[in-house]
Amino acid sequence: MDLSDVIVYAGGEFKRYADAKVGLLTHGLQYGTGCFEGIRGYWVPEDEDLYLVLLRDHYERLATSAKILTMSLPKSADELIDITVELCVRNRYEQNVYVRPFIYKAAEDVGVRLHNVQDAFAIVPIPFTAYLDTSKGLHVCVSSWRRADDTMAPPRAKITGLYVNSALAKSEAIANGYDEAILLSHDGHVAEGSAENIFLVRRGVLYTPDPSQNVLEGCTRRAVMDIARDFGIEVVERSIDRGELYSADEVFFTGTAAGLGYVASIDRRVVGDGTMGPVARRLGEFYERIVTGREPRYASWITPAYAKAKLPA
Repeated sequence: MDLSDVIVYAGGEFKRYADAKVGLLTHGLQYGTGCFEGIRGYWVPEDEDLYLVLLRDHYERLATSAKILTMSLPKSADELIDITVELCVRNRYEQNVYVRPFIYKAAEDVGVRLHNVQDAFAIVPIPFTAYLDTSKGLHVCVSSWRRADDTMAPPRAKITGLYVNSALAKSEAIANGYDEAILLSHDGHVAEGSAENIFLVRRGVLYTPDPSQNVLEGCTRRAVMDIARDFGIEVVERSIDRGELYSADEVFFTGTAAGLGYVASIDRRVVGDGTMGPVARRLGEFYERIVTGREPRYASWITPAYAKAKLPA
């Protein structure tokens, strides 16, 4: 993918991707001292608009992540929403997109610390298709790598350096013939996928690990729980044992990039009958309607980029 001419926001201005540079010794590159968000945009041809999903939720979470790393976003959530919309319009995107806002320690020196290091902020929007192939069931494994614990680095913050943990688990899974990995917490409870939250269904009840299991509190995770409750489905957040994965009627992942993808097998054990279960199907199809502007009751979750910018699509 050639990103050279993509318009990005960096250093407080709009510029070409090729003109946005960082130095080799940039603190965030050397030490992983940064945090980021991933925001999806869905192009709907019949509406001639690009629907950006849960913008405010993502920027509020980014502000929290930044605070944990002693950084501050340069603008308010409202201002960042407007900039994100303008970026998508400037790039004239008429396809699905993925928007990556991030803040990082920008000093070009050597020294492990968080104090006395200036911040830098950028937003990069790119064309996007799919992170996982959710049209078919995923074959996953329980990783030998444990999810980073809050006593090491706070996993509820979306910190760049922490994704080494995810990368190790993901590559191990792929090398062993699986599509994705499930990480356990330090005490052996289910945490999450390498870049997704996880849900189990048993006897009609929806279960997901609670925040004490070192999960990233996903925006899509919260959205799916809200939808489930609106449907009258009981939602339980609690610790989940590994063995419960094997006895679940359904298992599925959620994530901004991944959407909702069902799990067909775990450690070579078939989940349910190996097909998408009724709860995952109902939630997934309804979520798809929301993010493409087909559910007016959830209109507050999406921002129509071209309509907001008052420009023709």
